[in-house]
Amino acid sequence: MEFDQRSPVYLQVIRWFKERIATGEFVGGQEIPSRRALAAELGINPNTAQKVYKEMEEQQLITTERNVPSRITTDPQVVERVRSELLSEAVAQFVTAVQAIQVPLDEVMSTVQTVYQTNERGELDA
Repeated sequence: MEFDQRSPVYLQVIRWFKERIATGEFVGGQEIPSRRALAAELGINPNTAQKVYKEMEEQQLITTERNVPSRITTDPQVVERVRSELLSEAVAQFVTAVQAIQVPLDEVMSTVQTVYQTNERGELDA
C-alpha cells in the first residue's frame, strides 16, 4: 500500500479496508491480521494500526472479541452503507471537477455513460 501526504495514514488504511469490503474482496466473517501484523505488513506504527482498528470497530466495519481475531462485518447494511459512502465521495469529487470547467450536465452524463461502458467492455476482454 502506498501512502500519500494529503491525509492521515490511519484514514488511508481505513479507506483501503472499506474499498475491499465494498467490492467483496473482503467477505463477511473473514479474519483480518492482528494489529501488530497489520502494522508490520504496511510498515506503519503499531499505535496507528490500533487507531485503525478502533475506528473500524466504531464504524462497525469489523468485530473484535477477546482473544479472537478481528473479523469483517457480516452486516449487509454496513456493507451497503460503505458502498454508498464511497460512491458519494467519488461522485462529489467528480462533480466538483466538472463544474470547475463548466461542462453542461447532458454532456457530462453522455460522456460518463460512454466511458463507463468502454471500461466495462475492457474488463470483460481482460
